[in-house]
Amino acid sequence: MKNCIFISPNFPTNYWQFCRELKNNGMNVLGIGDQPYDELTDDLKGSLNEYYKVSSLENEDEVYRAVAFFIFKHGRIDWLESNNEYWLERDAKLRTDFNITSGFQVEDIPRIKYKSKMKEYYIKAGIPVARHHLVDTLEGCLEFIKKVGYPVIAKPDNGVGASHTYKLSDEEELKQFLDQKLPHIPYIMEEFVDAEVNSYDAIIDANGEPVFETGNVTPNSIMDIVNNADNSIYYIVKTLKPDVKKAGRATVKSFGVKSRFVHFEFFRLLKDHKVLGKKGDVIALEVNMRPCGGFTPDMINFAHSTNVYKIWADMIAFGHSTVPVGKHAFCAFAGLRDGKDFVMSHKDIMKAYGENMKMVDRIPDVLSGAMGNQMYVAVFDTEKQMKAFYENVLKCR
Repeated sequence: MKNCIFISPNFPTNYWQFCRELKNNGMNVLGIGDQPYDELTDDLKGSLNEYYKVSSLENEDEVYRAVAFFIFKHGRIDWLESNNEYWLERDAKLRTDFNITSGFQVEDIPRIKYKSKMKEYYIKAGIPVARHHLVDTLEGCLEFIKKVGYPVIAKPDNGVGASHTYKLSDEEELKQFLDQKLPHIPYIMEEFVDAEVNSYDAIIDANGEPVFETGNVTPNSIMDIVNNADNSIYYIVKTLKPDVKKAGRATVKSFGVKSRFVHFEFFRLLKDHKVLGKKGDVIALEVNMRPCGGFTPDMINFAHSTNVYKIWADMIAFGHSTVPVGKHAFCAFAGLRDGKDFVMSHKDIMKAYGENMKMVDRIPDVLSGAMGNQMYVAVFDTEKQMKAFYENVLKCR
């Protein structure tokens, strides 16, 4: 029996399903988390063979001792994973420390976590990248801006999501950013790209080949959603566009991805760019070596009548999967922000779209910055129907 350690199996709340499918595949699933065992859901308890509680997953020594305990009790660990952006570096360090070879090691982290390092691998894959500058002095930043023009985007070089991201439109805003940015944190500055985000979401096997592929589109910027407390929308595509598939597969090869669920983000240009390409072209944004966040795995299941939790677990346990993919559709996420005067009430939305609805819930506070406060996830056969849904539920008085 293979031993698999799953870090933070209780959060995000849907990740217990990865554990369930691993256990169903005959793996010995060992969880490490900071939530008391009695507070775990029955679904998660039933999906684990054993659970080790630490006082905090931030405590590196405690988590190290938890892994050591599992090795002492169960023998060699075959897999260690969290599928969580926040713990990618910790996962890699634990694998390196305990010689668990089935995943990224410490030496791999710079190219998969630092936005500036990612660019050379995108370039190697033949995909254009936005010009960038590692933030240093006012003079250095002004020299870069002289080349690319305002506005520019500044964000942590190693960051999660859109937190601490700034759009700078003039020298005064640049000076304010330099005064208030987090000290001792490396920042990257990039030219602004007028584009929508198109992603490549895939489960990649041990040979670097896709077992399953799809994608999503984010019409509005996550940065704007966070900074302006706006509503959040994105959707799983009915059919992955060929240029995104080609770029995604090339990125897999360039980064040497194996045995992972990935979420690669690309810009699709909304207008011609004198350096990067023509309107509609796909250029690089960033790689995420884990599933797209929140409830996206569930949305992928709804869009393609499948089970990506099982496909991933099959890839881990057997190297391949025979899980069928059924009818294809668009799966739309709408995260409505509290405090807005929407035309449609919750009751109105459910009356109009109840048959399409797959998930309706409050969004956990820790995710609400990027995702809104009240979520609706609905499936539609056509893009026209989906756009009408967005127009109606987001309309304010």
